[in-house]
Amino acid sequence: MSARVAVVGSSNLDLVVTASRLPRPGETVLGEDFRTVPGGKGANQAVAAARAGAACDFVGAVGDDEFGTRMRASLVDAGVDVSGLRTAAGPSGVALIAVDRDAENFILVAPGANGTLTELDADDRATIAAADVLLLQLEVPLTAVLQAAHWARADGTTVVLNAAPAAALPTALLDLVDVLVVNEHEAAVVAEVASDDPPVLLDALLMLVPRVVLTLGARGAAYADRHGLRLAVPAPQIDAVDTTAAGDAFTGALAVSWAEHGATSEDTVTASLRWACAAGAACAQRPGASTALPDRPAIDALYDATYRGAQ
Repeated sequence: MSARVAVVGSSNLDLVVTASRLPRPGETVLGEDFRTVPGGKGANQAVAAARAGAACDFVGAVGDDEFGTRMRASLVDAGVDVSGLRTAAGPSGVALIAVDRDAENFILVAPGANGTLTELDADDRATIAAADVLLLQLEVPLTAVLQAAHWARADGTTVVLNAAPAAALPTALLDLVDVLVVNEHEAAVVAEVASDDPPVLLDALLMLVPRVVLTLGARGAAYADRHGLRLAVPAPQIDAVDTTAAGDAFTGALAVSWAEHGATSEDTVTASLRWACAAGAACAQRPGASTALPDRPAIDALYDATYRGAQ
């Protein structure tokens, strides 16, 4: 049986403009290409997990508009179970994204229907209980995130929290997290430290949660846990086109590998981080958000090409 991942999170329609460079405050820059792409951190990570080989259930909300219909269809097309996807009156969530020629981006999100996901129901609890891993982010109300984490802990499901967008988090949530996934900025906000030094960030975060995965972009990822294990994994060397969903590809793939292999040894943790890095890099080689998320053969191919001699 394949690993099962449940995702409670956001879904947005991404409105993406490419440009030679990103504008400064108060400046207008002429863009180049425009496209609309289903996205949102929750939906992206659900699609990433499904394409990486997991059976994936998504709990979230879309609006009763054309965007909502399109986002629901894109999840279904990716093989995600959308039984837990509500339709709320009003607009769906929207993300305004600008991407420059160096693959850097900025993102502005209007939550729309995502803001209506304030509490879960008995069917959602059954979905979470049936999963090996519950994957959470911070683009839906914290009440739902906290409720999902409580149920996962009670029912023996591993809780992986991608603390994005960056926010200070209550102890009540941190106490329920098994694995925290953050980039350097998010790590500093969660840990409430004024540092971008990975060892400092990892030390601070281990005071809050038992395991931390620190994503480092083109430099790969670092890991630390309370058992004393620390390691760093380099990322595949690629020519990046668009990094918008690379973090979601990484997190979705990490959840799948964690569900399949757990963290039973340094070797399994290392393999999971490498595979997640390969997923993020494969995603960054293509434009778009959900449309760029790689399938398992693409992840495996980049993993083998990058890490085969380092086993």
